[in-house]
Amino acid sequence: MIKVGIIGATGYTGIELLRLLLRHPQVQITLATSEKHAGKRIDNILPSFSGATDLVLEELNDDAITSKCDFAFSCLPHQSAMKHVAHWYAKGLKVVDLSADFRFASAETYAQWYEPHSKPELLSKAVYGLPELYRDQIKSAQLIGNPGCYPTGAILSLVPLLKAEAIIAESIIIDSKSGVSGAGRSASVDSLFSEVNDSFHAYKVGKHRHTPEIEKELTKAAGQSVVISFTPHLVPMDRGILTTMYAQSQPNGPKDTASVLKILHDAYKNEPFVKIMPEGILPKTKEVRGSNRCHIGAVYDPRTNRIVIIAAIDNLLKGASSQAVQNMNLMCGFEETMGLQALALLP
Repeated sequence: MIKVGIIGATGYTGIELLRLLLRHPQVQITLATSEKHAGKRIDNILPSFSGATDLVLEELNDDAITSKCDFAFSCLPHQSAMKHVAHWYAKGLKVVDLSADFRFASAETYAQWYEPHSKPELLSKAVYGLPELYRDQIKSAQLIGNPGCYPTGAILSLVPLLKAEAIIAESIIIDSKSGVSGAGRSASVDSLFSEVNDSFHAYKVGKHRHTPEIEKELTKAAGQSVVISFTPHLVPMDRGILTTMYAQSQPNGPKDTASVLKILHDAYKNEPFVKIMPEGILPKTKEVRGSNRCHIGAVYDPRTNRIVIIAAIDNLLKGASSQAVQNMNLMCGFEETMGLQALALLP
């Protein structure tokens, strides 16, 4: 049994961590913080937790966290996370950070897309928390940079095809659609009901901060610099991400759908949370909603010699909180699937 703190427990990712960890057989939540609601019981702020916990939310205090916890999940914003995580790390806590602060080994890349990094000495010690790619490193890590929601589906889909030299790296286009919860729980005009309902729009075209995160992992897989075109969209649903990727097949690459799917299936045949869809069946966000699963499908288009790959995840779970728990399980020597066996919610 480990003592766990959730830092920033009343945002969407913190709420999902509470929901998952209260049912985890090897976890005792000993601390949960909220600057806005400190001093109040969780179940008074979040009535869905009535009868599940009597925890009182606390202010963020680094010494309290290190004295009460063995393990911390940071759900703090970018820039704010790094200074607190550094303190916990120095005191020996294991940490999964859900911000972007520890997703990059390069302080220069982080500064280019975010702001200057105040703790660059920690970047080389952090492991990128995508278990399907970095399981062995995660097991021995003290600090994990949990992947972003958009990158998770895109990276899982494209890395096997790049490693197999099935697609032309320079041709990759990524088009993603996310539910409104991806914008977070803070009040914002752009996420008001009347702004998002009955509407569908692209945003941050050519400049979304998840672009370099995707590019760095695709570059590693391809063995060459990969520059992508990435366009995110906001759709009028609560949660879920559907990502559609386009790439030209290599001259000696796959020339039918079955061959593309075989590459993906061979890469993930032993993975508990990645499902490669049978030929003719494509992923739907509803079929992963509420789960830690990533569904991937593909089609080869002979007319254009283009491979189209489609991935679906729940942005708050495999795109954030349940992936963070998956990382915790690996870091602590638990079964990787522990506490994450829930199937998708239908309808």
